[in-house]
Amino acid sequence: MTRGSNRRAAMVLTLVAVLGLVAAACSSDEGGGTVAVTLQEFAVVPAESSIAAGEVTFEVTNEGPDDVHEFVVFKTDLAPGALPTGEDGSVDETGEGLELIDEIEDIAVGDAPTLTVSLDAGNYALICNIYDATEDEAHYQEGMFVGFTVE
Repeated sequence: MTRGSNRRAAMVLTLVAVLGLVAAACSSDEGGGTVAVTLQEFAVVPAESSIAAGEVTFEVTNEGPDDVHEFVVFKTDLAPGALPTGEDGSVDETGEGLELIDEIEDIAVGDAPTLTVSLDAGNYALICNIYDATEDEAHYQEGMFVGFTVE
């Protein structure tokens, strides 16, 4: 190799290294991330109460011990315990002040599905919206809700 080609090779390697650092720095600013959430009778328990805006993956585990649950994400400025409900006590998912983002239905005890959604900054409610007609109980009214903030 000549002196000129050595210099060019060194410049290319330096450029590749710099681009790698820039890419790493940019990826850390993307926001979002993963949040573990536990569902149980009768609570929704996220591992953290907030996350940066972006792609958020909820890793949801139903710890039961007895009931099937669901995981519903609403964007709302309403208090998590003051969402609009129907006569049976379940949340009216099309109610005023709610934007349904997405949900996982019928999570059996022991199951651990994931849900990935794109979340903008704002206030959210994470709930279980199952109504059990046999026991005449709405899981939401039993306390299966929590506020969640996206910054």
